[in-house]
Amino acid sequence: MINPLQSLARRGLFLLDPETAHGVSIKALKTGLVPACAAPADARLAQTVAGLAFANPIGMAAGYDKNAEVPEALLRIGFGFTEIGTVTPKPQAGNDRPRIFRLVEDNAVINRLGFNNEGHAVALDRLKSASRTAMIGVNIGANKDSADRVADYVAGISTFYSVARYFAANISSPNTPGLRDLQGRESLSALLSEVLAARDAEAAKSGKRVPVFLKIAPDLTEEGMDDIAAEALSHALDGLIVSNTTLGREGLRDQVQAQQSGGLSGKPLFEKSTVVLAKMRRRVGPDMPIIGVGGVGSPETAAEKIRAGADLVQLYSCMIYEGPSLPGRIVRGLSSLCDREKLSSIRDIRGTRTDYWADRNP
Repeated sequence: MINPLQSLARRGLFLLDPETAHGVSIKALKTGLVPACAAPADARLAQTVAGLAFANPIGMAAGYDKNAEVPEALLRIGFGFTEIGTVTPKPQAGNDRPRIFRLVEDNAVINRLGFNNEGHAVALDRLKSASRTAMIGVNIGANKDSADRVADYVAGISTFYSVARYFAANISSPNTPGLRDLQGRESLSALLSEVLAARDAEAAKSGKRVPVFLKIAPDLTEEGMDDIAAEALSHALDGLIVSNTTLGREGLRDQVQAQQSGGLSGKPLFEKSTVVLAKMRRRVGPDMPIIGVGGVGSPETAAEKIRAGADLVQLYSCMIYEGPSLPGRIVRGLSSLCDREKLSSIRDIRGTRTDYWADRNP
């Protein structure tokens, strides 16, 4: 539950338009107005995924800290890792405002931001001052007007290699025209070949190997999932992030805001994204890491992502409604689950309900 002070703060933020409120929340983290509230360390929640050691499996998804302004502040409020971006080589303004819409009755958000960010150079400069031990991933994308989108992803690898703990190649935003076409098999094969070759070249120079994850959409067909799984396996990709926002509008109460174009996130995304997560787990087998994203707003939903097949879990939109204490509450809730079920590790529940979710039709 949100405490009274957080409830008051939320009401204040909700008087502002969503994008202004987002900026205020970033400033609050920067200035320390949001107190550190990490849950006590629990060895049962610690995970080693793609060769990286995570203190707990709960992460901040990309989209919140687009310009690497507050990654370490986010880790202090309970996240086990955080992902900055999506960041593109050149700065870009994104789409016209208004471009973020709250669906309060649904605990959801629609956005059509369009990769608004300050570009590689600004984000890199900020990340250089962060601790090298901080678990900060870098989500890379392509500029809207890019003549060679694959080259933009390759540039992201080379630019951030010295500061990223992992990369997330975002080819699934619905707000950059044509971006999701990169999920097609031929295009994806070309992208993965070049991105992973760039990573391997950097690894040979630096002596360290930085994992690369691929962030995919929840609106894929069965054939589309087959193609992504086949390419991910054949290229020895380090992992998948499932999923980005959806273009679907099924079951929403707020039928006025539902008419806005853009990607839907928050509570209504939970079922669809979890089904795709489980279907992808079936396809890639037990070894490839998967980060589950979409509609996570409680210890129960985080645990269910893990049961569906996730190794790690990310959230963002639900924190808009639940407040900055959410990651700490989820981590404490997962510790309580380990107590109740007498688990030696939260990983013990991983994949125990993959079949249940993979067989559903959201």
